[in-house]
Amino acid sequence: MYNAIVWQDTRTDSIVSSLTEKQKELFRERTGLPASTYFAGPKIRWILDNVEGVRERAEAGELAFGTIDSWLVWELTRGSKRAPAHTREAAQHVTDVTNASRTMLMDLKTQQWDPELCEILGIPMKLLPRIVSSSEVVGRVRRNGPVKGIPIAGILGDQQAATFGQACVEPGEAKNTYGTGNFMLLNTGEEPQWSEHGLITTIAYRLGNQPAVYALEGSIAVTGSLVQWLRDNLGFFNRADQIEALARSVKDNGGCYIVPAFSGLLAPHWRPEARGVIAGLTRYVTKAHIARAALEATAYQTREVVEAMNNDSGVELTSLRVDGGMVGNGLLMQFQADQLGVPVTVPDITETTALGAAYAAGLAVGFFRDLAEIRSLWQEKQTYTPQSSQEERDALFARWKDAVERTYNWA
Repeated sequence: MYNAIVWQDTRTDSIVSSLTEKQKELFRERTGLPASTYFAGPKIRWILDNVEGVRERAEAGELAFGTIDSWLVWELTRGSKRAPAHTREAAQHVTDVTNASRTMLMDLKTQQWDPELCEILGIPMKLLPRIVSSSEVVGRVRRNGPVKGIPIAGILGDQQAATFGQACVEPGEAKNTYGTGNFMLLNTGEEPQWSEHGLITTIAYRLGNQPAVYALEGSIAVTGSLVQWLRDNLGFFNRADQIEALARSVKDNGGCYIVPAFSGLLAPHWRPEARGVIAGLTRYVTKAHIARAALEATAYQTREVVEAMNNDSGVELTSLRVDGGMVGNGLLMQFQADQLGVPVTVPDITETTALGAAYAAGLAVGFFRDLAEIRSLWQEKQTYTPQSSQEERDALFARWKDAVERTYNWA
């Protein structure tokens, strides 16, 4: 009916802004999420309101909504388009608890769609998929081809899959994914823990009929995409991996700080009106200093999230497992360890999102015995240990926080 609206898209700002403070608090209490353009619920509402004929067909029960996992399962389980309709088995319209928990529509405790929240956003519940666990057989591939008949058994959202792939299956274990944005999750066990410091409460995973495991999450909108911006918009280099050599050509950031609030700031600030700044510029600053400042921005934003997690959980993080495309950047990983003051460990397999989904599927069909076996498969590739003093790291971080304040109230 309409193109997907990606998570960075802020066109739903007026929908979110129209919610009353009481309604926003209700969303936080039920879903663990702040009312934000980041999540899928307001995006469904935008399509219903702005694309001709969609609301009428949705209310008539003719349409289905889902994030990409739902679409994939539907396509894989609906069989050949050429087969007569009466011979086709029903396609599966499902989503797992982790993806459902990011819509602003699911009650975290019941793990079911919440009628009151759907009514507030004006979303017909008949649009929504059936919620299943992250690890169970939901159907089999019915399309002809080499995987026909294979069970579909593992579904997790991106960040949650990476957490499972990193084998963070015990309370207190955390991972950080460095991708387009950064997403840090801390396993908090079988009881949801509500944040008082700007974090999201979410479901980390649910295995079959077992209780759900919850997590606190810090979502950072712009990290790897800042490197892409330097490449594509400013032409600093031709390939993203060239940023490390450019940044290493200077010994520090030259007093330059970048806060990449391109579409506002997510955790722990949640300031949709913020916009990006480059602060501390002098004639001394070169593109190498700006490149270094871009990498450092990722580490500073991660430190903000870690401090929020420490304050919420009451337990100091003692090490961090990392994954994603940016972990191959040694300069960034070392600076991250320096800023956090704890070891930062890169695993042998850094594409942990795909790995986590595979683990969940393997558990569902008996390919893996249990979580202990999955923990045993995790292997360390490299660990970066802090090399700077507390005074050095705090002085740099204080200037970063000054720069963040300069982004507020811009849009």
